[in-house]
Amino acid sequence: MDVEIISAPAYALGKVTVPPGGGVRVQSGGMSIMQGDLTVDTTAHGGIMSGLKRSLGGASFFVNDFTSTTGGMVGVGPALPGDLTVINLGGTNSLLVQNHCWLASDLSIDVDSSWGGAKGFFSGAGLILLRCSGSGDLLLAGFGAIHKIDLAAGEVVTLDTGNVVAFDDTIVYNVRKAGGNWKTTLLGGEGLVTEFTGPGRLWWQTRSSSDLLNWIAQHTQTTRSS
Repeated sequence: MDVEIISAPAYALGKVTVPPGGGVRVQSGGMSIMQGDLTVDTTAHGGIMSGLKRSLGGASFFVNDFTSTTGGMVGVGPALPGDLTVINLGGTNSLLVQNHCWLASDLSIDVDSSWGGAKGFFSGAGLILLRCSGSGDLLLAGFGAIHKIDLAAGEVVTLDTGNVVAFDDTIVYNVRKAGGNWKTTLLGGEGLVTEFTGPGRLWWQTRSSSDLLNWIAQHTQTTRSS
C-alpha cells in the first residue's frame, strides 16, 4: 500500500495511492477525499451479523473497498485527532488490532472480528480486537501519538486498556484489574489494564478514547445539573 501521511502527528491524514487494477479497504466513514477512477463497494466481513455485532459495540465493521481500473487516490482519516502508522504483515503471523484503531489495509489483508477477541469488560471498558492476517500493509490510527515497543521473550509491559493500538499474536496478553483489589480499581481512576508478555511488537497510543468519553460525560452531567 502506497501511503503518504500528511498533517502528522496531531491531525494525520493518509493519502493512499490506488494503482491501476488495485484497491484499498477502508473503515466505514474513514474516507475524507478521493480522486480519480474509483469504485466503492461496501461489505461486512465475517458476515452481516458480525458487522452488526461490531456496530453495536461502538464501531462499524462494515468496510468500503475502493478499487480502480486506471488509478486514483483515497484520503483516509480517523474520527479522533492523532497520528497514523503503517504496519507490514509478511503472511506468517497475525496482528491483533484494537477495533477502533484499524483504518485501512491492502485487499490482501483479512480483517476478522468473529474470532472472539474481546476481554475484560467492566463499566464499559474492555479490549475488543480484530485479527488481521495475510501479506500486505495496514494503516492504523492512534488517539494522540503512536509508539512502538519491541518486546523480548519473557519481557513484560502493562498498558491501560484504552491505550492499546496493536500487537503481534506471538505476544501473550491478559486483561486484569489495575490494582490489587476492586477498591483500587474503582476509586484509583485506572480501571482495567492489559499485561503483555513478549516476544513481539507492540504499538500503543498516548491518549485513551474511553477517558475522553468519560470526561465528556462527567462534564455534560455537571452542566445539566447546574
